[in-house]
Amino acid sequence: MHLQIAFRIVGNLLMMFSVTMLPPLLLSILLDDGVSQVFLTAFACTFGIGLMLWLLFRHNRSEMRIKDGFLVTVMFYLALGSFGAIPFIDPGGIGLSLSDAIFESFSGLTTTGATVITRIEDLPASLLFYRQQLQWLGGMGIIVLAVAILPMLGIGGMQLYRAETPGPVKDNKLTPRIHQTALALWSIYVGLTAACALAYWAAGMSLFDAICHSFSTVAIGGFSTHDQSIGFFNSPAIESVAILFMIISGMNFSLHFIAFKNRSVLHYFADDEVRFYLLMLFSATVITTLILALNNSAGGLASLRMAAFSVVSIFTTTGYTTADFSQWPGMLPYLIFFGAFTGACAGSTGGGIKVMRAMLILKQGLREIRRLIHPNAIFPIKLNRRPVSNNVLESVWGFFAIYIILFLFMHLSMIAFGMDFLSAFSAVGACINNLGPGLGEVTRHYADISDPAKLVLSLAMILGRLEIFTLLVLFTFMFWRK
Repeated sequence: MHLQIAFRIVGNLLMMFSVTMLPPLLLSILLDDGVSQVFLTAFACTFGIGLMLWLLFRHNRSEMRIKDGFLVTVMFYLALGSFGAIPFIDPGGIGLSLSDAIFESFSGLTTTGATVITRIEDLPASLLFYRQQLQWLGGMGIIVLAVAILPMLGIGGMQLYRAETPGPVKDNKLTPRIHQTALALWSIYVGLTAACALAYWAAGMSLFDAICHSFSTVAIGGFSTHDQSIGFFNSPAIESVAILFMIISGMNFSLHFIAFKNRSVLHYFADDEVRFYLLMLFSATVITTLILALNNSAGGLASLRMAAFSVVSIFTTTGYTTADFSQWPGMLPYLIFFGAFTGACAGSTGGGIKVMRAMLILKQGLREIRRLIHPNAIFPIKLNRRPVSNNVLESVWGFFAIYIILFLFMHLSMIAFGMDFLSAFSAVGACINNLGPGLGEVTRHYADISDPAKLVLSLAMILGRLEIFTLLVLFTFMFWRK
């Protein structure tokens, strides 16, 4: 493993990331909202540190291997999340505390959407834009991570998609073809964002709100420019646009690549994961609509409208809200919240365990039942009509086991920091699944929890975004051996 490679690449990434401070800087100057110095300082600090790292290690041109891929991926998120906090912590802006600024930055970069800011609408427009842009950039990074890098690193069953990925090859090193993959995927990502912004604008949003919300919708992030989120607009047309693009963004971006290449959408309906994903959203929407209607919470169409938006938003881990679903009757708050644990499809900007893993766990369970009935029979597990190897199944079960163990430890730590059981459970679930809104005292924001709790939840966001193993592998002795 070559630490010099990692530092050189992180230096390059920081210099590139510093450029993202310029759009909000220009917007601040244009609108004269008084915070241009915040972005100028952030740009100078980020570019300066990145340049220093690059200059120190620029002569190292060794070939990058899998171990380096783990280290670079983790350092990428830690560095960008830390430097992304500068505009939030700067006293010339909103002057958040260190823990609050780190929480807000990592929430944006990991597309979680949890916030510690209680009066969002009072922020300068350039800072509002920066929050949304942070999620959009995080979503771009997640696409390349989920579709191009993690399959090669073999993270928790993600290697299942290695053969279907349009860019990466099947050897043991990270190759220049990742650049080709990134360009193809980012072109689709930018195209979806532009289409979403135009659709929001046509549905009645201002141009500023349309652009900002398109950033967080396609990234499945959930940040909004209003305290009431999408509910601020109270528009069925806007909610319909959001539902459509949340569903699309929750699908594997490799499928979008194939659709663009073949000019056809038929392959979506031939994919087992997409079919299960759509069935899950449809079933939960029907159940939620019926319970709301039977409890006279609203009329039939109003119940359908609230149910469809909340189910799609929470199940895909976007986190937009139009109604406080935590106050809905019976089991509904828990049904909707637990949907985020399954999350969106693998290779999407969504969080959660991922639909693909949930499907494989379910298929494995059903196979064990069949084996009890026919002990000598062979029942292969298939996905898209192809057998799934035992190595992939073992990776999926390993991921699930570690996920549960980490969840329990963080849940207990939240209780130790003074949170009640439900709030602690939902806070950890919302952050490790990159959802955002929770239940109990974290239904609307996370401003009132303690600083240590915020730092633990920031770690939960990173663990969830990096598919857990990518980070944990760095804490093993075997990783650091030559």
